[in-house]
Parts: sequence; C-alpha cells; structure tokens
Amino acid sequence: MSSGAPFPPHELERRTGTGVNAREAIEALLGEELEGRGFPAALELEAGEAGGVAESRGGPRRDLTGLPTFTVDPATARDFDDAVSARHEGDSIRLWIHIADVAAHVPPGSPLDREALRRGNSTYAPGTVEPMLPHALSEEACSLAPGVERLTVTAEVELGPGGEPGAAAFYRSRIRSDARLDYDQLDVVFADRAEAPADVAEPLAIAREAAAALGERRGAASLDVESFEPEFRFDADGEPVAARGVEQTESHRLIERLMILANEQVAHLLARKRAPTIYRVHARPDPPRIERLIEQLHELGIPTPPLRGTPAPGEAAELAAEASRLVAREARRRGHGRSAYTTLVLRSLKQAQYSDVNSGHAGLGSAAYCHFTSPIRRYPDLVVHRALLAALGEGEPAPSAAEAREAAWQCSERERDSMRIERRADDICAAYLLARELRERSAALRPASDPYLGSDAGPVFEGEVSGLIRAGAFVAFGGELGDVYEGFLPARRLGGAERFELNESETALVGEDSRRRLRLGDPVSVRVSGIEAARGRVDLEPVDV
Repeated sequence: MSSGAPFPPHELERRTGTGVNAREAIEALLGEELEGRGFPAALELEAGEAGGVAESRGGPRRDLTGLPTFTVDPATARDFDDAVSARHEGDSIRLWIHIADVAAHVPPGSPLDREALRRGNSTYAPGTVEPMLPHALSEEACSLAPGVERLTVTAEVELGPGGEPGAAAFYRSRIRSDARLDYDQLDVVFADRAEAPADVAEPLAIAREAAAALGERRGAASLDVESFEPEFRFDADGEPVAARGVEQTESHRLIERLMILANEQVAHLLARKRAPTIYRVHARPDPPRIERLIEQLHELGIPTPPLRGTPAPGEAAELAAEASRLVAREARRRGHGRSAYTTLVLRSLKQAQYSDVNSGHAGLGSAAYCHFTSPIRRYPDLVVHRALLAALGEGEPAPSAAEAREAAWQCSERERDSMRIERRADDICAAYLLARELRERSAALRPASDPYLGSDAGPVFEGEVSGLIRAGAFVAFGGELGDVYEGFLPARRLGGAERFELNESETALVGEDSRRRLRLGDPVSVRVSGIEAARGRVDLEPVDV
C-alpha cells in the first residue's frame, strides 16, 4: 500500500461524511432495529432475585468445586457460558464440560422467559451488546466467572485413545472456575512463549490433547471453512481507533471441538429418548448447486474434486466438504482469495437453522446436533437444557412438542435478524475507522505551503475482490489502522469507456473489447472516492485497472 497524496480539507469532509460519531450511529442502529434497548424495571428486578430462587430449584447437585476448571473466551467477553475440566484415566481422557444452568434461574413461562424467547438471542455490535437476559443474569449470576461458585449443567464424557466418545453422563452441578483465559493468551501458551496458570496447566494440556484427537477423528466429514471476525478497539469517546480480522487459531479450535462434542452427545441422547427439543440442523446441499460450485471454482483455476454427472445428495455433501479443503489449500498457496473462495462454497450450501425435527447437520457431518453450550445468549440452548434435565429427572418441566416447534421457528428468524444487524454494525465501525485513517494520513501528509490538491488525490490501498454483482465488485482491503475495510468498486469505473459485464459463472467482470477480467479473489489497488460512515458505505475507484 502506498501513501499517495492527501485529500484537500473540503474534499475530505465530503468524502468521509463526518458528523454523527460511531457510538451514536451504532446506538441508533440497535435502537431502531431492536425497537429499543434495555429491559423494563420489573424484569431487572426479577433477574436480580433469580439467583436466590435458583438455589432452591432442581434438587441436589454434584459438588465439582474441587475440580480444576478453566474458561476460554474472547478478551472482551463479559458473559461466560462454558467451562472445562479434564484428566487422564489410563489411556482415556475424561472431560467435564460445564454449562451455566440458566434453566434454574429462568422458569418456563415466566416474564423473563417470555422476553428471552422474544429476543431469541443476544445481539452483538462492536463495543456493545443487547443481551438476551438482563445483566444481573448474563454478566453476574449465570456467568462462570473465576473464583466464585456457580450453578451449572455438566456433560461428563469419556474419550478413548483415538478420540472416540464413550460413556457420557449429564447432571446438575456446582463449580468454581480457577482461571479465566482468553484466546490470545492461550495461543501464547500454546506457542511456548508463556506458561499456563499453575492451577489449570495440567487439565488445559489434557483438553488440548482431547481437542486434537477430536479434530483428527472428524477428519474429512466436515467442512473446512473459517471466518475472520472483525475485532475493534475504541477510545474513551467510543470511537474506533484500530481493528483486525481475528483468525481461527488453535485456542478457538480447542473450545469449538469440545463444545461440538457436548452438543452432539446431548442431541444423541434426546434423539434416543424422543424428547421434544430443538435441534440445530443443516440440510445436505442441492446437487445442482454443487455442480455450479465446481464450475465456478474451475473458472477461477482452483483444483476441484472429480465430478461424474449429477451427484446424489450424499455425494453432494461430500463434494462440498472436499471442495472446502481444496479451496483452503489453494488460497494458502496463492496468498489471497480465501474469503472470496470460501464464500462461494458457503453460498452453495443451505442455511443452518433450528428445528424440532432432527435431520442431522451436513456441515459438521453429524447425525444429531443441537445447541446446548450457550444458554446465556441463545434461547434454543435454554430449551435444550430443559428437555435434557426433564429427560434425566433433574427437576425441570419438559417443553412440549408444540413449544419446541414454535421456539425453533421464532429463534431461526431472530438469528437471521441479529446476523444482519451485526454485519451492518461491523460495516459502520469499519467505515468510521477508515474515515479516521484518511483524516490522520491527510493531516500528516498535507504540505503546509500547498494544502489543496486535486480531488483524485488520496492514499492507494491494496486489497482483493471479495464479491461480484453486475454493478461492480466488492473489495476487501487493509490500511494502517485496520485490515477489515470493504468498499464497492463500480463496474462503470473499470477500463475507462470500456463496458465490463459479469460473466455467466458470476466469477469475473469481463471487458467487452479487451476481455480483461477482474475475478473473485484477485488482488486490486483502489482509492476511496467517498464514505457514508453512518450507513457503513464505502465507494472506491480503481488504480491502474
């Protein structure tokens, strides 16, 4: 990325749309989309009293407070749903996956429960969250903070030498976390640049061994897709000052694999018992969509799995999984395009959703799967807890089939709404950060004797094509303050007077005369031509395209 020339002050103001700050823009978005923020006073009061009530619900608990236990979450997390304990037993590993017992705090049909169902899940935006449950529960009574006793539901699972799950038991429990770790901190430990806290060093090492075995065992059955979630840093005024795309590392995979194990074990038990509950389902892809994916990858010069005629549904799922691994390998080789190529794979698949009927999870290669591990922030997990505890005779009323069906539908809708809101919030913060970067670089570069330059001035950013539509290309790029920027490059600005059209496979914009191509994943140099920060909109123009 080169520095380029600075914007003149009047042009910078026009291009970056300064005015409302980032915090105000995010609050306005959440207030509008969520129809207000916060909880009524009566619900706050109910939440504050729930801790005392929870102690008397559900009968006896197993006391696991003497078991070394740890949590791993993002550094910015304020609620901790899950904790882990582990130890060797001969050639096997015994795992305890402890999940906050939200069901003990939120009785079904209570005002708190009705509000949690209405919300469906917590909605996260950079620097803030609109929680599913009031703070007295989400950040206090139900949160598995270190050094305090908490009520939990524990999944105790034995793993054989090859990572094969053996006997599993589930019960209400009481724990005390010994250490709160974050992902960055744990990755430093795994890189041998720091030591783990002494109280949990041994169970952490055993959990790492278990996660590695689980990953090997799952092997080719699941998709190989990674997301790079944006993580923003803010100043005292709530303005973004830096951002990075957080890559999935070993610490993320450790927790993810243990949580998947617990979710599968609970789902298998409830399926065997035919208990009404909510499953997380992911249907097999439609074979024609996978044929289309193979065609698109071939157009991009990416190695593809062999395709002989139209595949059967089972074959289509296997082809998608294999394609995801080939895409990841090719992106690493090229050094660019991972996000764009992975998006192609994901768009060829059906969307995961909640259902009262178990139809399996194709993306994970799982015959039965549910969400059990995050009841503080997802309502389906709370329903699963109630179903599990009722099936085990642990003093919880079972949800009816009708209640599970209605909640599954409603929570699927709320999840999609939250994902849309969260993406918009990320775009807004990234646009404000980019505007800040342009202002800072313009101030640093502007010659005192000649502050006004042409309107085509401005820094050049190096990025890559992240998406294509007929009107142009979306370009992901990084700068000095962040690597999470994205903007739109109109097709009409490519090649001067030459017209560029989207090709049939929707993998490239192609010049009508020159046949030049701008393909998905291609590196591209751009300048910013305008920003509407409060809308999260960034307009780009090409440099030497």
